[in-house]
This record gives sequence, C-alpha cells and structure tokens, in this order.
Amino acid sequence: MTKQSIYDQLKRPMRDLRLSVTDRCNFRCTYCMPKEIFGDDYAFMPKSELLSFEEMVRLASLFASLGVKKIRLTGGEPLMRRNLPELVGQLMHIEGIEDIGLTTNGMLLKTYAKDLYSAGLRRLNVSLDALDPEVFGKINGRGIKPEYILKNIDFAREIGFEIKMNMVVQKGVNDQEIIPMARYFKDRGITLRFIEFMDVGNDNGWSFEKVVTKKEIYEMLKDAFELEPVDPHYFGEVAKLYRYSDNDAQVGFITSVSESFCSTCTRARLSSEGKFYSCLFASNGFDFKKMLRDGASDDELREKICQLWDRRSDRYSDERTEWTARNKKKIGMSYIGG
Repeated sequence: MTKQSIYDQLKRPMRDLRLSVTDRCNFRCTYCMPKEIFGDDYAFMPKSELLSFEEMVRLASLFASLGVKKIRLTGGEPLMRRNLPELVGQLMHIEGIEDIGLTTNGMLLKTYAKDLYSAGLRRLNVSLDALDPEVFGKINGRGIKPEYILKNIDFAREIGFEIKMNMVVQKGVNDQEIIPMARYFKDRGITLRFIEFMDVGNDNGWSFEKVVTKKEIYEMLKDAFELEPVDPHYFGEVAKLYRYSDNDAQVGFITSVSESFCSTCTRARLSSEGKFYSCLFASNGFDFKKMLRDGASDDELREKICQLWDRRSDRYSDERTEWTARNKKKIGMSYIGG
C-alpha cells in the first residue's frame, strides 16, 4: 500500500490513532461517566452497531498508510470488549505501526493481561485517581478499592508490561492525594501523569474553579521532591515530563487547560461505532462505518480520511472559555476514549 504523510490546516501531521473498542465501562467515574447519567439501565450500543475487528483493522491499516505510527486502544473500558487480544494480534501486523498501547482502569487486568501480552501488547496506561479508599471509591462510583487495582498493576508488571499511571486531579476532590500518589509510584519506578480536569463532554460539571493546574501541582511536588525536566521524546508528545533526581522514575503533566498543546496535536480518533473525530472536544464525527458497510473501496476510504484531515483546524483548548466549556456540545469522554 502506498504510504504518504498528510497535514491539516495548521500543518500538523497525523501520527496517532485513538481507537475506541467499546462504549461500555465497569466504573462510573464522576469526571467521565457519572452514575447519575449512566445508570444501571443506561442503554449502551448493541454489538451490531460496533465496528467489527475486521473493520477496525482495515481502517487502522488505511490510517497507517497515511502516516499513523501509534495506536492506542481506548473505550469506555477496552477490556470489556470480548476477545480483545485477537484484535491486538491483528493490529500488530499492520505495516507502519510502531507502537500499540492500551488505556484501562485496571479492574480486569488480572483476567486478560497474559493473553494481551501474548498477543504482542507491551504498554499500558492505568487510570487511578487516589490511594485513599474512600476518595477513590467515590470517584469511581462503584466503591472499588485502590488495593485491587494496585495488585493488578503488580501482576501486569510481573508479566513484563511497561506501566504508566494517569491521575485526573480535581480541586477539593483528590488534590490531597497528589503527594501520596507521587511517592508511591516514584518508589516503584512507575511514571505518574497528572491530568488537569478537562471539560470533555457535557456531563461532568466542569468549571475552571475545579482545575488544579500544572503549575500548582508542580509547586506541591517541588516542596517534597527534587525534579529535573526531561526533553520531549517526539513531536506531539502530550505529557510534560520531569525526572526525580534520586532515581529514574518520572512524573508528567497533561495540561490541556492551563498550557494548551493544540499546536502539536497529531491525534485522530475513531469511536467504537466507526465515527471519526478530529478533536477530543469535537461535536460531530464522520461515519466511516456507513462507508464500510455500503461497500466503499480502500481508495475511497483513504480519500475521505485525507479530506477530513486536510480541513482539520481544531484548537479548542486554545480557545476555551467558561461559556464554551458549559455550552458547546461535545462528544463524551466515555464514547471517544479521552
């Protein structure tokens, strides 16, 4: 397949594909799928509406031919998609894909880690927002204790996975957990990334007042640890990284609110039902599933991907205001995978 690189209106290449494999999740995190909205009777998509693995692999191959080098599997909670290791194994064979990762809440790692590793997966991002059982139980909406997730992380590391941790920080909710989390994962040599609370979707009650900025978190860490900046590993790297001076562990900041990184965003997104989104904060997506099931050729699909990326000009985080955060209709994080 002929390879080419494509660029959007702001001269950003397409290098990363965020591939959601399901809209279902076993947590009800307050900043993503609050249980008041996603109740036990919430109607998720039926299997027939989801892209099949064959359709996902076909689209991923086309994206790879246009410059994508990295794929991240997301959800919902991706480990709730049946037979996921089978998909991983197929994606591993796509020419041009150099890295595949998976973002998970870690609840099902004990069940699927070995099969995922056997299929070729090596990198996991695990979400954990507190070490305090009461705080974490309230955030995840299910009363799940952090000890369970931490044991699953240890299990995955023993198998051989590289682990990075994600912590969404909210003022007055879990900001008191910043130092305990940093110390715990520093001692284990695991990178912890602090994520500023974002207004993804319209269901999480976001406001600027609830954001703990990178600067604020850094100042807290600086009082407890000595940190050294780390140069970016590649164009478009999201996290701003620092290394602890007394070991090789790193800490990172994802600063979508206080220090926008729109200018270097290289991410395309596919929902589990096959809709393409050019921004995490997009309102509408293009339906590739319809093209696939209407019999579109690879050339037609490639041409449409090129058209969509060519006219991409999204820079929501550069332009965010309190009004747009509250009033602009945005696709939900649980649907598009963050």
